[in-house]
Amino acid sequence: MFKGLLFSKALAVGIGVVTASAVCSMVAMVVIYQIEMSNDPPRRPPTPPATTPFPSGPPPNLRLPDTLVPQMYKLYLQPHFHVQVTNITNQTFAFTGNSTVIFKCVKNTNRIFLHSKDLNVTEYRVSDGRNTELRGKLSLTMGSSNFMEIELDGVLKAGETYTLFTAFEGELKDDMTGFYKSKYTVDGEDRFLATTQMQPTDARRVFPCFDEPAMKAVFNVTIIHRDGTTALSNSNRKGHIEITIDGETWLVTEFNPTHKMSTYLLAFTVSEFKRIPALGNSQIRTWARPEAISAGQADYAQKTAESILPAFEELYDIKYPLSKLEQIAIPDFSAGGMENWGLISYREGALLYEEGVSSTANMEWIARVISHELAHQWFGNLVTMKWWNDLWLNEGFATYISYIGIDSVHPEWKISDRFVLYETQPALQVDSLATSRPLSPRAEDVQTPANITQQFDQITYSKGASILRMLSIYLKDTVFQKGIKTYLKAYQYSNTEAADFWRHLQEALGPADINVAQVMKTWTQQMGYPLITINTKTGDVSQQHFLLNQTSTRNFVWYVPVLMLKSGSNEPDYKFDPVTEKGPVRRPEYRTEEDQWLLANVYYTGYYRVNYDQGNWEKLLKQLNMNPQEIPVINRGQLIDDAFNLARAHHVNTTLALNTTKFLYNETELIPWEFGLRNLKYFILMFDRSEVYGPMKAYMRKQVTPLYTHFKNYTDNSTVPEDHAEQYNQINAISVACANELPECQNMASAFFKGWMDDPEKNAIQSNLKSAIYCSAIAVGGEKEWDFAWEAYINATIASEKDKLRYGMSCSRNIWILNRYLTYTLDPSKIRKMDFVSTVNYIAANVAGQSLAWEFVQSHWTYIIQEYGGGIMPLGNLIDGVTERFSSELELKQLKQFQKDHGPDSFGSATQALEQAIERTGANIKWVKENKQTVLDWFQREPADK
Repeated sequence: MFKGLLFSKALAVGIGVVTASAVCSMVAMVVIYQIEMSNDPPRRPPTPPATTPFPSGPPPNLRLPDTLVPQMYKLYLQPHFHVQVTNITNQTFAFTGNSTVIFKCVKNTNRIFLHSKDLNVTEYRVSDGRNTELRGKLSLTMGSSNFMEIELDGVLKAGETYTLFTAFEGELKDDMTGFYKSKYTVDGEDRFLATTQMQPTDARRVFPCFDEPAMKAVFNVTIIHRDGTTALSNSNRKGHIEITIDGETWLVTEFNPTHKMSTYLLAFTVSEFKRIPALGNSQIRTWARPEAISAGQADYAQKTAESILPAFEELYDIKYPLSKLEQIAIPDFSAGGMENWGLISYREGALLYEEGVSSTANMEWIARVISHELAHQWFGNLVTMKWWNDLWLNEGFATYISYIGIDSVHPEWKISDRFVLYETQPALQVDSLATSRPLSPRAEDVQTPANITQQFDQITYSKGASILRMLSIYLKDTVFQKGIKTYLKAYQYSNTEAADFWRHLQEALGPADINVAQVMKTWTQQMGYPLITINTKTGDVSQQHFLLNQTSTRNFVWYVPVLMLKSGSNEPDYKFDPVTEKGPVRRPEYRTEEDQWLLANVYYTGYYRVNYDQGNWEKLLKQLNMNPQEIPVINRGQLIDDAFNLARAHHVNTTLALNTTKFLYNETELIPWEFGLRNLKYFILMFDRSEVYGPMKAYMRKQVTPLYTHFKNYTDNSTVPEDHAEQYNQINAISVACANELPECQNMASAFFKGWMDDPEKNAIQSNLKSAIYCSAIAVGGEKEWDFAWEAYINATIASEKDKLRYGMSCSRNIWILNRYLTYTLDPSKIRKMDFVSTVNYIAANVAGQSLAWEFVQSHWTYIIQEYGGGIMPLGNLIDGVTERFSSELELKQLKQFQKDHGPDSFGSATQALEQAIERTGANIKWVKENKQTVLDWFQREPADK
């Protein structure tokens, strides 16, 4: 036995405290193991077998060798904690367990490699098919591999089956990775539960295992837990028995074997949670805190899942493979949701909804997350990528397909129209940096846990979804869906690469001149995306790699499908002879008449940007200002987005970009406004600390006043527009009007907030408008308003309300209040760890708090990476947030010094984000120097009032 390996002092002390009372429970674990082995106990051979020389040391890379394949695990776990801490001192959070993995040897070897991290392995035993024990020596690798190695005296023979038994101990930490603890309160008293988050590489923190996605196996799980708690896992409960340990009743709950699946999908919880009573024959069950269930906060999630699941069964033409599907709202959860097969975990804000308290945005977010996780039950769970470099096969698909799921439940939302807002535009933004990466990088470049975690980014989710949308439109939905069905049926319970999916799409397409794999390699194996340049006078068209801050040195060429529309035409002309070379090449269909304009990338179906000759730009601007409805609403937004990014990359002048926002004065649709605000935000970030900001604010105030007036009756009467998109645009109107100091808006927000302060039991603020009104009222208020909001935050009983208040409090203009708020983020009893990054970023988004947040991150980085750097915590987002305003040489120097002070290995999953921040800051410095005077002159020329 190897005591003390990776065994922290805190756990050692904790185990020491409870040893007297927990000995019997540990004995119980041994008894269970003995029952399993009693029929044929292992026999030691009298002499060790002859050994064959094998290479010494770990594998040359950080992947498991291809010598062993797991088939089945028997896993016993016993979490040691009390749900309630009343009358309990020195509460200990730990777990003990044992695992028996049956594996097949496919190549002769004398060494067993699997993964183990932060576990104290107390016992191990290897035996062959005849139950003969094989002697060996165990060691753990300190470093990124997390390897646990057993070097045997004998040889494992190809074709034979073997068994590895391990016993282990671990901590239930609060880091939201592996097997961890979560806390909530009931009537002011703390409650605890134990839950899991294995993805991407944290199953190894729970039990020694072959922790790679292609190492699929069947899992037999048994949980030993205190009476009064409920244990859940991927499968239905097989049965349970009661046992007595030290006078206390415990339950031994055994679950049915799972389907064959990857380790990262394994899940279990132990809690006092309750579930919505089952209705009819529904196989879906939704769990949450008892108070949330009784308040009906899980009802919407239950109904939504019940509607989306059959829609996906029809889409995939495969019935949901499991006998049950459970959803559970976890108080502390780092992601929005996790697709554990049969037991989907969510943070509370992504599952719980309360009418009159939660907003339309909360409802939509819940539907989006549920649809995404249900899509994974096929894409990701039933069929899984072979390695993390193809993570987009899981996440890009689930993101794209989730919109189909939501459309089946809420067609009135028209959510597919907002795909470009939620996915395409954010992906294009990050993918225009020279430090971006291919959607599908080389497997050898994705090796360490930190490398793997970095794949969970905007590129994987949003670019992946965007190119699938583009491909589906290009091939036609019927072909795309036929390919999906045959692909899933062919590879169910196994693992794939992108080439496998392309092959099935090719077969679904039938005889055609299109080579799907060749086309899609240009989008998945090259970083970035193209800029299509069209000269409507000559018909010349060309493509080049679009970068914001430099000319690309890469000789990239994409296969670009172009959908275009000419003025005077009723229908767009889809070009199935796409742009496939750099060019320029002359094509008469791109030439226009003297009074005619051309619009490319109609409906924003393609993942690229478009530039035109100056004459065509002027015609499009004239159309926007005279009769914008002639241009599709999505493209009214796209023109703004392309123009601003082209100006940042020096392809068009900045004045042209700013001119695309003039028509917003008469615009009431969401998408153009949203694109306008996102792009003007860059100007605000660059200039809100300079003399440019005054005239800019006056322009913003003028432009938003008609929109604010458009929604005034709804706002004053606390009523809600019927149209889903209009509800969002009402929020835009109030947020922009108040932020740019429209007196009517500020007075309205302050009056609503004061009314709530005067009667704290009655919050009359319409739920959709809470974030905007909280922010404005606290911004113009002082300590009294902030402290009132803090008290409301502490007492809020649903995450959606806490989130709105948490954001609103970041809007204060008082430096000392923001500093105090930053200190609160390091105290999990005040700000949950899962909310740390977003809270600091909210403060950094406030011009009064930006420098405070940056100084805070610099001075606490060692602690931040230690406490928040594990699992899939978005520390890259933290770096993005606190540096997004950087546009001076001093800030660039600080960034580089920050990188130097901590060293290249001290940023974990934030490494790429830091490199991108340095690149982006350099680009900002250059752009501000070149454009500041032009921007100032333009805003000064625009009349402040109309």
